[in-house]
Amino acid sequence: MRSRIRPIVVGNWKMHGLRASLDKIEKIVESVEKNHCRIDVAICPPATLTYLASRLCEKSSVMIGAQDCHIDEYGSYTGDISANMLADCGANFVILGHSERRIGHQESSQVVQCKVKHAYNAGISPIICIGETDDEYRSGRTLEVLQKQLDFSLPHECGDSIPIVAYEPIWAIGTGHVPSVIELEKIHSFMHHVLVDRFPEEGEKIRILYGGSVGASNVKDFLCIENIDGLLVGGASLQYESFLTIIETFEQAYVDSFL
Repeated sequence: MRSRIRPIVVGNWKMHGLRASLDKIEKIVESVEKNHCRIDVAICPPATLTYLASRLCEKSSVMIGAQDCHIDEYGSYTGDISANMLADCGANFVILGHSERRIGHQESSQVVQCKVKHAYNAGISPIICIGETDDEYRSGRTLEVLQKQLDFSLPHECGDSIPIVAYEPIWAIGTGHVPSVIELEKIHSFMHHVLVDRFPEEGEKIRILYGGSVGASNVKDFLCIENIDGLLVGGASLQYESFLTIIETFEQAYVDSFL
């Protein structure tokens, strides 16, 4: 991790969670505030819980995000939610371009870019996900694929809300498999240089996360990699004990980096 960049750990609940699940957020908030957490923490519950979750967190440092938004600000789009609506519910972040949406909803990088622009306009920080398939990984095309996704998923200018980029190899999500430390060092260094070249002023401030089979048992594996500025956590974020372990481990490594 980079000591000059404040890390962030983001929990993506995906399509899990009812109102009864809000007690998990309460416990996370309680722990983060009690321990005076020195990294950023965000939770992205389903849209039905965005407002209630944001109310629970309004007096804490824990932030709430959403998992997607529409490409337009308003209109005749039955069932869709705009970035402005999410901001109105108290969302600070929105995950965009997750592989489950790119694949399941056939969302192109150009569509993702439109959503990013609307997130900027709404004052929400986008968490832009990129990643390669298993076939692309095995054929050695990882950097090529990531370059293309970065080129077309990010607008030409950063908004006032600095974006976050999350590398989530599709083949690692929910499989228990993760890239090696050497691979992650190469990939995250590549992404960092691409972002700095493209955004000379803001590039150094863009946090780069890793996601894909992140859990309490392997979080230490990511701490020695310079350009991993945080984690995007899926299934493990649904178990608040595991999520807190991930937060505490990452925070301790960040604090130790100043020693």
